[in-house]
Amino acid sequence: MRRSAMAAIAAVSSAGLLLSACSKADDSPDDANKGAGANAATKEVVNASTKKGGTVTYASSDAPESLDPGNMYYAYGFNFSRLYARPLMTFKPGAGEKGNELVPDLAEAAGVPSDGGKTWTYKIRQGVKFEDGTVVTSKDVKYAVERSNFARDVLSSGPNYFQQLLDGGDKYKGPYKDKSEKGIASIETPDDNTIVFKLNKPFADFDFLASQPQTAPVPRAKDTGVDYTKKVVSTGSYKFEKYDEGKQIVLTRNPEWDAKTDPLRKQYPDKIVVNLKVNKATIDKDVMAGDTMIDIQGTGVDTQTQAQLVNDKDKLANTDNALGGRLIYTAINTQQKPFDNVECRKAVQYAINKVAVQTAMGGPLRGDIASTVLPTDIPGYEKYDLYATKGNKGDEAKAKEHLKACGQEKGFKTAISARTDRQGEVDAATAIVGALKKVGIDAEIKQFPSGKYFSDYAGVPKFNKKQNIGLIMMQWGSDWPTGYGFLQQIVHGKAIGQSGNTNLSELNDPEINKLLDDAIGNTDEAARTAAYTQVDKKVMEQAAIVPLTYFKVLLYRSPYATNVVSSSAFSGQYDYLNIGTTKQ
Repeated sequence: MRRSAMAAIAAVSSAGLLLSACSKADDSPDDANKGAGANAATKEVVNASTKKGGTVTYASSDAPESLDPGNMYYAYGFNFSRLYARPLMTFKPGAGEKGNELVPDLAEAAGVPSDGGKTWTYKIRQGVKFEDGTVVTSKDVKYAVERSNFARDVLSSGPNYFQQLLDGGDKYKGPYKDKSEKGIASIETPDDNTIVFKLNKPFADFDFLASQPQTAPVPRAKDTGVDYTKKVVSTGSYKFEKYDEGKQIVLTRNPEWDAKTDPLRKQYPDKIVVNLKVNKATIDKDVMAGDTMIDIQGTGVDTQTQAQLVNDKDKLANTDNALGGRLIYTAINTQQKPFDNVECRKAVQYAINKVAVQTAMGGPLRGDIASTVLPTDIPGYEKYDLYATKGNKGDEAKAKEHLKACGQEKGFKTAISARTDRQGEVDAATAIVGALKKVGIDAEIKQFPSGKYFSDYAGVPKFNKKQNIGLIMMQWGSDWPTGYGFLQQIVHGKAIGQSGNTNLSELNDPEINKLLDDAIGNTDEAARTAAYTQVDKKVMEQAAIVPLTYFKVLLYRSPYATNVVSSSAFSGQYDYLNIGTTKQ
């Protein structure tokens, strides 16, 4: 999905400045094929329409890690799950940073804090039903949070914020081991429409946490543990008609969904189809032809497709090049020898030629060279470069100095992991291997599928140790658009898990942990933001992460798709909530 032709990148950069007005869905097909203009969906909704009917078709180069709202962690999974699962809060469809607006979903209103921010209370909308007609209650939300956060041996792929934050969360064993049905005492359900969360410390971002799909209700009687992904019980506008694992997902309209209880969803298409494990080049071709509406993973077009787009002004008019609070980086495993020595980690920081990595991933069109953990569009970002090299091309001499300081003057062997179905990630890893070789570090690339990258491979510390994986390719977007929402799950010691781990550096620094813990309980937003800047700098001092680029996605916008808008809330992806089609 990346390319290296700099001239082509310059062409896109210039064309991106020429934005035209948003097209309407009732334009003629010829007009629609001309496109609304480069980057139009980053500014407003493109092809706005209330037309119902037809089938919206998505495709993916791999199978999803899970369809279970309580067992997923990819941004596209969070995005897509809202079609069938309603969390307490969610993001309102909007262009760019307007998409970061948090609004009530299953809840009637935002949470009401008390006890200095240690208690949060939500009222659930009355009349919301599961697809079988059963009325949703607060107990279903409580159960959803318990199963997703306190059964990590069963459901390991999602974040574990609630486990860390709920009072008594360190002692509760989860609903699969606790058969009493009372559940954790710090989630109270005084009536069917009220849920109260009691925390062990103040948490200023709790409304954002309530937007996680883990708060989407799950009926205890229908929960089948890890197999729930095969038949999720819907509360959204669509329900599962078919889930052919590794092949296809089909959603159809949920007849129990009521627009009166849902101000966000519109239920435009009759059917939504997701074809799985489709070759990436084929997906791009099908999207451009109109046979597929959306590449569901939202990682952008591949190398060859990008080359076609930048040289065709009509096709270029159907592209969106967006930021989305995301960083491409290499995590250095601080627990894997010899990277348990900070000097060896610093050697890697200096050895990598970031220009070569950027070029391998597609050049500036795919992101500017990074030097910080926080992306430029996340509060707390401050420009600085602790390991600056001339022209960002690396410094072999300094790298060798640090290798000598860590007792590895003769070099050593390690492995670097990357996702098989993300060619740009593999290309970036290849560039890194070349740079490391010049300073005496022999790194072998090990590739794994993205659907199992965290549950079975890179996210399993024991696996990394056994495979001598000291470097891990990673792309990370904020769980929500604050410094805490970006940093906590990748640098806080309590985020380290034995499976589904996202703190791939396995960094557990007391100062960093305390800064994050203290910041989130601070009611002063400016003070919180300043703390996140400090965390960023301390992580870089520990050399646990090598920032590569501030990721930008290049998406092709199907002229046959309606209500298309690129949202910062989902890393620049199109918001999937209300996409329709002009094809019947």
